[in-house]
Amino acid sequence: MLKLEKRPTPSVFWGRATPVLAVALTMVAGSLMFAALGKNPFEAIRTIFWDPLFGEFAWYLRGQLLVKAGPLILIAVGLSLGFRAGIWNIGAEGQYIMGAICGAAVGLAAYPTESRLIFPVMVLAGAFGGWVWAMIPAILKTRFNTNEILVSLMLVYVAETVLAMASTGFLRNPDGAGFPGSRNFSSYPAAANPELLAGTGLHWGGVAALGAVVAAYVLLQRHILGFQIKLAGQAPRAARFAGVSPNRLVVMCLGIAGALAGLAGMFEVTGPAGQISIDFNSNYGFTAIIVAFLGRLNPVGILFAGLLMALTYIGGEMASTNLGLPSAAIQAFQGMLLFFLLACDLLTNFRIVPARKEVR
Repeated sequence: MLKLEKRPTPSVFWGRATPVLAVALTMVAGSLMFAALGKNPFEAIRTIFWDPLFGEFAWYLRGQLLVKAGPLILIAVGLSLGFRAGIWNIGAEGQYIMGAICGAAVGLAAYPTESRLIFPVMVLAGAFGGWVWAMIPAILKTRFNTNEILVSLMLVYVAETVLAMASTGFLRNPDGAGFPGSRNFSSYPAAANPELLAGTGLHWGGVAALGAVVAAYVLLQRHILGFQIKLAGQAPRAARFAGVSPNRLVVMCLGIAGALAGLAGMFEVTGPAGQISIDFNSNYGFTAIIVAFLGRLNPVGILFAGLLMALTYIGGEMASTNLGLPSAAIQAFQGMLLFFLLACDLLTNFRIVPARKEVR
C-alpha cells in the first residue's frame, strides 16, 4: 500500500520535470486513444508533432505556429498573473469575444474612412472591451464577495449571445445579402491586421504577445505589484500583514487579464479570422488556461507552452484531414495535457511513500 506524504518544501526537480512528464504521458494516453479509434498511433503522433515542423509543408506551417500561438500566449500571460495571486479568472473566452466585438465595432463604424488612426483606436477599443467584461466579476467579487470562477465562466455564455447578436444584427454586413457576419477586414485596409513579414504569419498580435511576455517578466521580477502578486499567492496572511489590498489585486489582475484577452480577440478578428461571425470564438480562452499551467505561470515558460499548444492545433487539423481523426479526439488529446499536468503536479508538493501498517 502506498500513500501521499506532504513534502517539507516543494520539490525543485519535480517542479521542472512535471511539464515534460505530462507531455510524455499525454502522448502515451493519446496513442492508446487513437489506437482505440482504429488509427495508427505512431502515424497520428508523427502527424501532430513532427509533420508541421519537418514535413512536406513545414515551410508554411512553421509560420502558422505564430498565428496560433499569439492569442494563446497573450491570454495565458494575463491569466497567469491572477492565478499566481489565487484569483481564478476562467472567463477569458468571454473577454476575448467582447474585445473582438468592441474592436471590430469601432473599425466598422469608421468604414470606409482611410486613416492611420483607425487601427490604433481599434486596439484600444479591443483592450477596453475585454477589460470592461473582466470588471464585472471583479466588482462583484470585491463588493459582494461572489465567486469569480462562476461569474467569469457564466459571462462566457452571455458574450457568445452578444456575438450571435452582433453577427446577425448590429454588425452584420449590409452588403452581405442577409448572411450573418460582418464586413471582411481584408477589404478594409485601414482596419486590417496584415502579415508583417511575408510567409511568416507574424502580425501585430504576435508582436503584442512577445511584448506581453517581456512586460510580465519585468513586472514579476522588478515591480512592487509583481511582488505583491507572488506574496498573495504564496502567503495570503503575510500579504495582508504587509499591507497588500486583496480587493486591489483582484481588480488589477482581472483587469490586466481582461485587457490582454480583449487584445487577442481584436487582433484575431482583424487578422486570421477576418470578420465577426457566429462561430468566431475558437476556445482560445479556455485553452490558454492549459498554456498558463503548462508554462508554470512563468512568462517565458508560457511562451514555449503556447508554441507547443499551437503545434497541437496545427498538427491536429492535419491529423483530422489526413487520417480522418474526429475533431473531438483532438480536443480530448489537448485536454489530457491539463489532466496529466495537474496529476503530475502532486509530485511537486507530495511524495509517494509506503503506508505503514497500524499496530493493534
